[in-house]
Amino acid sequence: MATDAPTLGALIRSLRSRHGWTLKEMSEKSGIPVSTLSKVEHDRLTLTYDKLYQLSRRLGMRMSELFAELSDEGSAPVTARRSLGHRQQAVHFETPNYDYQFLCAELRRKRMIPVIARIRATTFKQFGELVHHSGEEFTYVLKGRVVMHTEFYDPVVLNEGESIYFDSSMGHAYLTAEGCEEAEVLTLMSSADEEQMESLISLHAEHIGSTPAPAEAGTVEAKAPARKRAK
Repeated sequence: MATDAPTLGALIRSLRSRHGWTLKEMSEKSGIPVSTLSKVEHDRLTLTYDKLYQLSRRLGMRMSELFAELSDEGSAPVTARRSLGHRQQAVHFETPNYDYQFLCAELRRKRMIPVIARIRATTFKQFGELVHHSGEEFTYVLKGRVVMHTEFYDPVVLNEGESIYFDSSMGHAYLTAEGCEEAEVLTLMSSADEEQMESLISLHAEHIGSTPAPAEAGTVEAKAPARKRAK
């Protein structure tokens, strides 16, 4: 029988209970107001990546360790890595550009991060600067249409059922195509960085706080930064 989907509120509540902290004590340690923490614990509010990153840093934890708080404390030590992922059990976070569902989040030190993402941004004014992170990335379009922008290639439109594999150290951005309000993709991000989840989340925290790139009127493609055509 499927279990209820874990929430950020359950994670925070479990973490606080494990350390025996009151809401006030956790607020003092994390720098996040008591009222905010209370709403998060009761699933009436979520935290942005930058606040989540602040929380982990103030508590002296890695982001991967924070996610792992959702796993069962009583589980026996794992000798062979395996994780059965269900979408209903994914760790869910929202940003202005994406709605993320991190799959198999209980595994630490993963070298491949599976994510289902809903894409909302339609222009670079909304999206901001291109994202860079180490490793390689594969994306398959589940629903809708996506305009894939990369630093050294012309934009390409991906329709439902189409995919792309690329070097993710190259600047990139996913935008919804014209006439498509929202798209959904399955993305696999792979890297030799054993703390890739932490790196990616901290990267997106910084990205959300970045200054959006200037945009001009016209199509989505016209708003992309200058790039060279691939040979």
